[in-house]
Order: sequence, then structure tokens, then C-alpha cells
Amino acid sequence: MTEDAIPMTPQLTTLDRVQASLGRRRRKERLLRASGLLAILFAFAMLGALFLSLISTGHSAFVQTHATLEVYVDPDEIREDRLPRGGFDEVLVAALGRALDGVALDERSTRRRVGAILSNGAQFQLRDRVAADPSLIGQTITLTVPVSDPYDQLNKGAIDPDTPEANRRLDDDQIAMFTQLQAAGLISTPLNWGLLVNADSRFPELAGLKGALIGSAWALIVCFLISFPLGIGAAIYLEELAPRNRFSTLIEVNINNLAAVPSVVYGLLALSVFIGWFGLPRSAPLVGGMTLALMTMPTIIIATRAALKAVPASIREAALGLGASRQQVVFGHVLPLAMPGILTGTIIGLAQALGETAPLLLIGMNAFITSAPDGPLSSATALPTQIFIWADSPERGFASRTSAAILVLLGFLITMNAVAVFLRNKLERKW
Repeated sequence: MTEDAIPMTPQLTTLDRVQASLGRRRRKERLLRASGLLAILFAFAMLGALFLSLISTGHSAFVQTHATLEVYVDPDEIREDRLPRGGFDEVLVAALGRALDGVALDERSTRRRVGAILSNGAQFQLRDRVAADPSLIGQTITLTVPVSDPYDQLNKGAIDPDTPEANRRLDDDQIAMFTQLQAAGLISTPLNWGLLVNADSRFPELAGLKGALIGSAWALIVCFLISFPLGIGAAIYLEELAPRNRFSTLIEVNINNLAAVPSVVYGLLALSVFIGWFGLPRSAPLVGGMTLALMTMPTIIIATRAALKAVPASIREAALGLGASRQQVVFGHVLPLAMPGILTGTIIGLAQALGETAPLLLIGMNAFITSAPDGPLSSATALPTQIFIWADSPERGFASRTSAAILVLLGFLITMNAVAVFLRNKLERKW
């Protein structure tokens, strides 16, 4: 063959190579988009499963079964000169006996079984009402009181009457008595405001979050009053005033490391220093707030420094050019412009502190407290530790209350993060 007959391979230009790879690049881009979308959908699915699980378990705790009785305040059992003592439980048992046809209260065991329908707190509710108005003695009053936890579970469907008698908490006679009260229209299921206005109790039907809510509020107030000014002050010094040397670099590195320290370490530090050395009381919101402040401060410092860096240098240069001092530049110009970002970081840090459990457990804020704290030095619990206490309780009624308390905590966290987003969008400046 001659040289002119040999076929020549055409040279590919850059445009040809790009066009040849476009299909592969587009397939990879579609795969990347699909992977990102699947990741987002998976995250939302897991979040939805979490909320559905909590709602399905905890929705029953937002209502409470009550019994409405016509109670004769018997003067033989309750005397004005003995108030607040008296046979209030016997009076309630007699009222139940009148509401239950065919139930004789002659035997003590029967009276005990009938009285077990009502919560242990029912007698105290009657006591408080009569003590507030002794003229009720000898009269018949209408009283609505909560029933005990087994009957509350029965009314909410957690106890199946068709289950063999040996495998359920209530026998057939007890279920028959409660069914008779239902048929008489004496059983109601209103909203359970006691979940928010009652303190903790060993009886599930009486347990509430009031003490934990107030304890968390005190702890967050103390945390804010300590971490906010100190965090902003440290950030201003490091970002605006500190000389750039090895010492300031070392401080910055350690602050970043402290933000990643597990919260249980702060709890151990508080247990050793605040309680061991300073002698502050255990279970006090003051100690809890100080512990959370130590944990939150690095987050506030980092967020504040980022907000200060976002302020353009031209603002500083213009103020200095007009004769302002360094202090006037920082506090009169830079800090007000950076405040939206600072507030956002602070609220997010406080929201994180609100959900911490480990440091509060170590300083004793998981004690059984049956009254709301009246100050930062009173014994108290917090929402996370109250959830821990209820989750560890054997009574079945606390299972739904645990999920309900988690929903309340998540509600506060979502609200705080929503406020942070609102402040960022409302006050943020565009440069």
C-alpha cells in the first residue's frame, strides 16, 4: 500500500472532548442531586418517626381521667376544730359507695378496693376545699377528682378488659365498678393541666412538670447572666483588642477545644469546684446554671467572634478616621452591628444548655422534689433530669408522661431556635 492509502485518525479537539464527557458529567450530577435528596428525605423520615413515636406514646398524658362525685361532708368524720385533719378518705369512699349500686361497704377490704379507684391526691383536694371554707361541713358538694393510675390506664385503653385476669392489674370486679361509673356519666377525660401546674409525685396521675420548668428557668437565667457578658467580653478582647501573638493564639485554640469537650466533664468540674470547694448546695439551680454557663461560654465566644468578623473593616476605619477611640469604635459602631449574630449564637447556646442532662445529674438535680423551687438556692430538677427520673420509674403511667415531657422539651427547643432564626432574619444587616 502506498502512503496516501493509509487511513488517518482525526485529531480530537478540546470541544470534542468536552462534548464527549458531558453525558458522564451530567449523570454524575444527577446522581449527586439524587443522593442529596435521598439524604434529606431520610433525615425527615427519621425525624417524623421520632415525633410519631413520641406523640403516639405521650398524647394520652395530655388528658387525665376524672370522677365527678356528690360528696356529703360528714360531720362525724370531719370536724371544724380538727381541720385540716379528718376522715376525708372515708368521706370519698362513702360517696363512691352511693354511686355504685350493689356494692356493700361493710367489709374493710371492700372499702379499700373501692377507695383505690380514686387517686391518693383526691382526699387532699377535698381537704383543701373544706379547710378553705369550713361551712361546707354537713353539706353535699360536687367534687371532681382524678382517678388512680390503673383506672386511668383502663379508661385510655392501655388495659384491655379481654386480657386474662391474671395478666392485668385490675380484676373483673374492679373493671365492673369502673364501668358502672362510666355508665352513670361520672367519668370524664379533660385536658391534663396538672402536667404543667403540678410538681413531681410518686403517683403518675398527680405528677407534673412545674418544678422542672421553674428549675430549668432559674438555671437558664443564671447561665445567661454569667455566660452572656463574660462571653461577649472575652470575644471582644480576643477579636478587637488582643495583640496577635502566641499567647492569644493559645487562648483561641483552647476555647475551640473547650467547645468540643463532653458535657459530663463540666459536670465533674462543677461537682469538684462548686460543690466540693465552694460548698454550694446540691440540686440547686444556681449550681446548675453555673455549670451550664461554663459549657455555653465557648459557644458564645465563638459565635460573637464570628459576628464581629462579619462587620466590614471600613466601619472601623471610618470611625477611626473621624477621631473615635478604639473603645468608641468597638462599643459604638462594631458591637451594635454585630449584635444580631451575637444574640442568635447566644440563644442557640442556651437551647443546647436546656437539653443537657449529664452535668445536671452529676450535681444532683435529679432528686425527687415534690414542690416547686422558690429561688435559685432551693432544691430543684430540670426538664432533662425530670425526663430521666420518669423514664426510670416502674409505673406504667410514667411511660406516657416521659414522652409528653420530651414533647414539652422539644417545644421549648424549637421555640428558642425559631426565635434565633427570627432575630437573624429581622436584624441582620446586608453589606
